[in-house]
Parts: sequence; C-alpha cells; structure tokens
Amino acid sequence: MCGIVGYVGPQRAQDVVVDGLRRLEYRGYDSAGVAIVHDGELVVAKRAGKLANLEKELADRPLPAAHTGIGHTRWATHGPPNDANAHPHTGGARRIALVHNGIIENFAELRGRIEADDHVFLSETDTEIAAHLVELQVQSGVDLPTAMQRVCQQLDGAFTLVAVDAEDPDRVVAARRNSPLVVGLGEGENFLGSDVAAFIEHTREALELGQDQIVTITRDDVTVTDFWGTPVEVERFHVDWDLSAAEKDGHDWFMRKEIFEQPRAVADSLIGRRGVGGLLQLDEMRLADEEIRDLDKIIIIACGTSFYAGMVAKYAIEHWTRTPVEVELASEFRYRDPIVDHTTLVVAISQSGETADTLQAIRHAKSQRAKVLAICNTNGSSIPRESDAVIYTHAGPEIGVASTKGFLTQLVACYLLALYVAQVKGTRYGDEINEIMGQLEAMPGHVETVLEQAESVYELARAHVDARSVLFLGRHAGYPVALEGALKLKELAYLHAEGFAAGELKHGPIALVEDGLPVLCVVPPRGRDQLHGKMLSGIQEVRARGARTICLAEEGDEKIVPYADHLIRLPEVPVLLQPLVAIVPLQLFACELASALGHDVDQPRNLAKSVTVE
Repeated sequence: MCGIVGYVGPQRAQDVVVDGLRRLEYRGYDSAGVAIVHDGELVVAKRAGKLANLEKELADRPLPAAHTGIGHTRWATHGPPNDANAHPHTGGARRIALVHNGIIENFAELRGRIEADDHVFLSETDTEIAAHLVELQVQSGVDLPTAMQRVCQQLDGAFTLVAVDAEDPDRVVAARRNSPLVVGLGEGENFLGSDVAAFIEHTREALELGQDQIVTITRDDVTVTDFWGTPVEVERFHVDWDLSAAEKDGHDWFMRKEIFEQPRAVADSLIGRRGVGGLLQLDEMRLADEEIRDLDKIIIIACGTSFYAGMVAKYAIEHWTRTPVEVELASEFRYRDPIVDHTTLVVAISQSGETADTLQAIRHAKSQRAKVLAICNTNGSSIPRESDAVIYTHAGPEIGVASTKGFLTQLVACYLLALYVAQVKGTRYGDEINEIMGQLEAMPGHVETVLEQAESVYELARAHVDARSVLFLGRHAGYPVALEGALKLKELAYLHAEGFAAGELKHGPIALVEDGLPVLCVVPPRGRDQLHGKMLSGIQEVRARGARTICLAEEGDEKIVPYADHLIRLPEVPVLLQPLVAIVPLQLFACELASALGHDVDQPRNLAKSVTVE
C-alpha cells in the first residue's frame, strides 16, 4: 500500500524523491518522509499526516544538496500514524536508512532477538527491525547488496525494502517479495518506485522486478539478483503514458477527471480485439484452445470493486458460454479448501496487479493445477506475471483511490473473456459475437451520453447532504451495480449505504426503510424475463413505506415515471451491458456528495489505492 521512491543521479535527490512521492500519495497518506546521503551521513526528515506536512518542513528547513535519496508515503499497518512511526527508519548507529511497504510477519521474534542485544527501538513498526538487521550486516563488513540478501532470507511476509548506506553514497538497494517495485532507467540516473508514476516525469523505460529479487541502482548501472546472490535477467518495458495523464486536467478531483475519461478508457480497452475474419483475438491469451474447451468451471476471485465486476461477469459468462461460474472474495478463497483442478479456470481481477489477497489466492489455485487468467491494468505487476494468461484493461493511470474507469474497463475485459470462451467453445455463432462486439463498441458513446447529465446528478447529490443512510436496489446485472454504487458512497461520503437485490427486500432489509429515505434504483431494460416488472414491484414496496426513489431507467421507459421521485435516463442497451452505463451516475452522485460534505474525494480516510497486505 505504501508509496516508495529511490533515486541516484545528478539531480537534487530531495526534489526528485518528493516529486515522486507526490504522485504516489494515493498509495498512503498517513505520513511521509525522505532520507538522503550527504558527506558520509544520513539526513532524515519525516512527518505524520499528508505529504504537505513534510513539504512544509522541507521548505522551512531544506535538506543539504545530495544525489542519493529514498522516500516513503505511508499507509499504517504496525503502529499509529505519527512522526516516530513514519519512514524512513534508521539503524541504531544511523548508518542505514530504510523504507518498507508490506508486513514482516515474524517481526516480533526478530525484534525480541535484537532487543536482547541491547538495541533500542524508536518506533512501533516492523520496518525498524529490518533497518537494524541491515545495519548489523554492513557493520560486519559486507556491502549493502549482500546485507540486503542476508536479511531478506530471514524475513517472512510481504515486503518491499529500499535502503541507503551513509558510507556507500552512490547506490540504492531494494528487495521485493509479494509487494510491488519497478525500476526506472534514465541517462546517468536511475530510479525506484512502487509504481511507474514515481519516475514517469524523468523516464518511460522500466524494468519488471520479479519475486524474491534484489536490485542495486547506481547512476550508470542496474543489477538484479535473487535473495541468494544469483544474477537474474529481467525484462525491460516501455511505459506508454506520460506525466500529463496524471494531471487533473482542470477538474477539482482526480476521481472526477477519471469519471470523464471513461468513454476513452472503454474505447481503448476494445482496440485491436478483432482479428482477421472478425474473430476475437486476445493478444495476452496464452491458453490454448484445447485448454479452454476442456474447462468445466470458472472461478472469479477479486476484492472490493473488482469483486462486483466479477459478479457482472458471472451473468455474462454463464449466459454466453453455459459454463458454471463462481465468484469469490479473494480473501476467503484459499481458506475454504476450494475444489479446483486442471479443468478449472481461475480469473483474478485486480486493478493494481498487486492485491495481496488475490495474489495468494492465485498461488493456491496454481498449486491445485488450475489455470489462472488475470484481468489487470498494470503492466509488469505480480498477478499478471504469475498467471497463465492476462487481459490488460488499458484504463491508463487511476490516481483517485475510489476506482471508476478501472471498474468499467474491468467489465469490458470480462465481456471480452466471456465472448472469447464462447467463440472457442462454439456456444455462440460468429454473427452473434459480432453483434455483441458492435454493442460494446457503441458503449463509449453511450457513456458520453450519460456524462452529459452530470450537472443534474450533481444537483441531486447536493440535495442529499443531510442524508444519513442511502439504499441501492438492483436486479440481475443491476444488482452488482447497486453494490458498487453503495461502496462508492461509503468510501467517499462516509455514509451508511447498502446495496440489495430488489427481490430480497421483503426478506428483511425492508425494515430499514423509513420516511424520506433515499433509495437509488437501477431499473433493468424492458422485455427481459419479467425483470422490469419485478423491479417496479420492489420500487412500489419502498415507496409505500415513505422512501424517496431515485430511478435509473432507459430512455423510452414510461412505466417507471409514476414511481420515480427523481429520474435519471440511461441509453437503451442490452441488460448484460447495462452496468457500463448504469454505474456512471452513481459515481457522479458519490463524488459530488462527498465534495459537498467537504471530504477529500481522491484520498478518503483509512483507504489506500493498492492493498498489498492481507
């Protein structure tokens, strides 16, 4: 979750590191800090709270000019967010400074051992233990890369460690296990970051760092080994977006900008998916047709917003392929002894590609001989690298912690997967697949149409600043939309919000309905299996008990008018594709309501963008 930056080169290290942290603050903002190496000594500055607190400190008391530095923005795990627990941490002799993302699971045992040797700890973190251990190694006479190797062999858990040595000022050494780290390759300078955003202003050439690997960067060289010192060849890649993609483009929030980027993100996710003869082609699909035809079951694993995308995928995959689909929370998957084998496809959905729960779940699936396909937005991240196949979503960078375009592009990837499996298994004819692809390719325009109503949705949101509870209702593919809409309101406005399948109301949740309660209703398109009529019945049930209904319904649906206190029109689309347009007003509603309440929309309390600890 935490953001990490490392730098060696001719520029002023403080400036490069702080600029990188600014672009990584979405990963955690409980505290921030930086350490540089100057004249054989470490100089450390760190402050609790958002990065602005550290920037003010550095403006008042700038660090000396130096060309090697590391930095960190924290999402707290061990110890509360305060100055003492902020990173970087140092060893007892202040020779080593170290930053850390993740959790060291055997920290208590290691701390007890070190304290027995009269070492004094200044924080409550597990990170400080690693700083002491690395320092003990360099004091014994080994260099920093060897020290990092020896320490990593002692650690259990998920971690990225980045360290500098006051007596070795020309290099930065880092290690990763189950936690993200990328290397930026410059001219006469090199970079480290939790994400390419950390160094995208300086270079778009990067290296993928693999599992249990250690990297050493100097101005002119990058070397990679495993934890036991064996040299490793790593793959280089080019980042195809630039710094401007991470700017707000005139919007007050990154999230609002990203909502309005969704038509382009959906279009980009569909580019190049049709090959010769109109057949679907997924360039990253490394599974043979025979393996797909042999599939008896698909299990989708994901967390949070990605889990709701998986719920939508279940409807599409089962309908188009007649293959049974289960949708599981990744955090629960491996603990229930799931039944998987070589005829099972496990689909892991993760925007960052580093979600710890999902990563551990796919490792369990692979140990049971299942095939794994990743749906991910981040090239070079752990989950795609460890999967048998991958569909990249091409959403571009998403800085707002609450996912928006990430969700829509995950939906597109799920639809593409469903159609591809249908094509290989022969459960849908070519003309049927072409028709659905045509409907998908029309979606960017439909999303744009919904966005044209933004001002009316904003006005509606501002009218609900006094609401203390909001319910969301949906049926079929609209049910996951209701869940995602409720999640957005929880994340951003800090309100009690719940999503329900409309048919379940009478089985208990209707007890929550009281006079004036806002209920947002995702009304399915007309004409599909009586879904529309059943939804109208549910809406009437809550209205009869005093709820005020905000209904999302397709153009031309006049039957809904008598039952809607407020009506938001959606383009006419098939029921399976409706989530692509129905979620957009709910994103706008949550964003504006949170803004009206004075909350930080891009960095909601207690959250971080990428959850890299279990």
